[in-house]
Amino acid sequence: MTGPVTAGGEEATRCGHVAIVGRPNVGKSTLLNHLLRQKISITSRKPQTTRTRILGISTIGADQCIYVDTPGLDRRYGKAINRMMNETVMTVVTEVDVIMLVSERLHWDEQDEAVLQAVRDVPAPVLLVINKVDRLRDKRRLLPHIERLAAHFDFVEIMPVSALGGHNLELLEVRLREFLPESPFLFPAGQVTDVGSRFLAAELIREKITRQLGDELPYEVMVEIEKFASENGVLKISALITVEKQGQKRILIGSGGQRLKLIGAAARKDMEQAFESKISLQTWVRVGRRSRQRAKLFEGRTARHGRRDWS
Repeated sequence: MTGPVTAGGEEATRCGHVAIVGRPNVGKSTLLNHLLRQKISITSRKPQTTRTRILGISTIGADQCIYVDTPGLDRRYGKAINRMMNETVMTVVTEVDVIMLVSERLHWDEQDEAVLQAVRDVPAPVLLVINKVDRLRDKRRLLPHIERLAAHFDFVEIMPVSALGGHNLELLEVRLREFLPESPFLFPAGQVTDVGSRFLAAELIREKITRQLGDELPYEVMVEIEKFASENGVLKISALITVEKQGQKRILIGSGGQRLKLIGAAARKDMEQAFESKISLQTWVRVGRRSRQRAKLFEGRTARHGRRDWS
């Protein structure tokens, strides 16, 4: 499919923003990574792994989709971290060209409904993506579910997909590009994200911590990259991990440092793919009050206090 043509006969470019919204843990970040065919947003089974908005850029021919991955919209709790995440989502959806609301299989509850209510008055069209359909045992139940949701709200389309399996993702891309306005590209054609390398490295470490430890550590665990430099063909990275209690530090390091070594090995593997370089990774763990300063979670900074230990 070709895009619009300029008066001079050349194909015009289209460029626009696509917000990815949904309740926590429906697979928004996984969907983004597979649409980009590259990992830029961390994933885990723990809800609200994504803390802030991340741009993913997909340029196909004359079309540039700028995907905005957002934290899971959660209105159940009054905690500061949830309030900041929800504010991030609401800021994003008012400034995009199309909204991709992601749900999961046959699941639709009060959290999904709250997300829909949050975006229903936004001028942008809303496309509903039903993710993880590959896990449905009886796929005959999907059509009645789609019909109920279609009667509930005027979605521009309802599309079942499997982010992990790749089902319907190419069709989803084509449909989303139809909503892009005619516009010059905002990013170079080869760029896939606006996040810096240090931020991505920190996020990859945080992902492995979350996957390894689950509910044993709180969301407030912080990762700061203190060194990021290429030396003799090796990208040397030093990371400082901050927790708020001594017991959490012991859990993170593990017996003989084994838990932290597993986290580092897994993060290093993803970094080598992301940065296309051999990686030397070292990690510090410390206890500090910084993890309590929730208002700073989105700034990616860590105060210089507290004891550090190499692992």
